Amino acid sequence: MCNKNDFNKQLDQLNTSQKEIILETIRILSLPFEKNNLLYKDSIFNEKIIGHLGDYLKIHHSFSKEPFTKDKFEFAMERICNIRQIAAKLAKRGNPGHDITINGIKVSLKTQAERSIKSDELHISKFMELGKGEWKFENLRNQFFKHLKNYELIYSLRCLSSDDEKEKGIWIYELVNIPKNLLLEAKKGNFRWAKSKTIPKSGYCDIIDTSKPDQIKYHLYFDGGGERKLQITHLKKIYCTLIAEWKFAI
Repeated sequence: MCNKNDFNKQLDQLNTSQKEIILETIRILSLPFEKNNLLYKDSIFNEKIIGHLGDYLKIHHSFSKEPFTKDKFEFAMERICNIRQIAAKLAKRGNPGHDITINGIKVSLKTQAERSIKSDELHISKFMELGKGEWKFENLRNQFFKHLKNYELIYSLRCLSSDDEKEKGIWIYELVNIPKNLLLEAKKGNFRWAKSKTIPKSGYCDIIDTSKPDQIKYHLYFDGGGERKLQITHLKKIYCTLIAEWKFAI
């Protein structure tokens, strides 16, 4: 908890320019949210953590017109949890599995902010690297399942602001939980080649909603380009859980 006397003592030790930065930060934090809502309380996120994360987003956009990035999301979550006296520790840089451990739970954190973002679909442009082994779709899918064993929860922080809204300083974010069981449904997916000139040739695993045979839940895209990576494309948000949303103007 913040002690008023300690805060005032520390403030007195700052020079004039530093105090001006503090005052500007206070002004920004005081700006109202149009939205700052916890929509679904799960094992990680509660009202206070969502409130803290919204304030981190505000502070970030007081210095930048670029969306919040994955590394900032990871760092913010570690700091927020520790402030709330929740045990949290980032994984080592380059760890191929989880990004952070929170209360003993291994968590994967994603971000999405491309200009072509769709509100009703998620896209993870680099879920994992596929390496230089044999390019066989069944083996690549098995690599995906092995990778999933490295964590329990997956979240994506998505910036939904249009280019025009970004220029006006209007920022819209949402936090989505991607159920691990949903991704495990890829066991029943159907493989097909992509219209691709990559070497090795790229391909898909289509995961279909069995209750609506014409509807795809998502695709695994085995990208045979230079990075040889696995993407998750056209993941319908209706199969995920919307945890929180924020909207504010700087």
